Amino acid sequence: MVTAKEIMSKSVLTVDKDMTLNEVIKMLVRERVTGLPVIDDEMCLLGMVTEKDILKMLYNKEKSKTVQELMTRDVVKFDEEDDLINIFKCLVNNSFRRVPVMSKGRLVGIISRRDIIKFLSRKVG
Repeated sequence: MVTAKEIMSKSVLTVDKDMTLNEVIKMLVRERVTGLPVIDDEMCLLGMVTEKDILKMLYNKEKSKTVQELMTRDVVKFDEEDDLINIFKCLVNNSFRRVPVMSKGRLVGIISRRDIIKFLSRKVG
C-alpha cells in the first residue's frame, strides 16, 4: 500500500484567512498554482481558496474582501497514512484538483492530480 505521505508535497504554500483577495490572486499567479489551503497559526486547516472560488465571486458580482469570506470551508482532506488509491478515486470522482493531507489535525502536505501523475510516471519507467 502506498500512503499519502509517500507522495505528498510537503512544502505547502498556504494563506491566512485575513489575507486580501488581491494578495491571494497575486500569489496564485506568481506561484503558478490553482488553489491554496487556508490555515490558522497552528497549521489547522480552515478551508481552501481556489481560482474557481474567485471566478464564482466575480461572476456573481459578490464583494468579498478577505479569504475568510470566500474560502470553501467544507474541504475533503486525507490523513497522511491514507491509501493513495482512495485519494486517486477522490480526485477522479470530484472536480477539485488537490486535497490537503493532515496529521493529528494539522496540515502536513498536499496531493494534487499532478503529484499522482508524477508518481505513476516513475512507476511505469
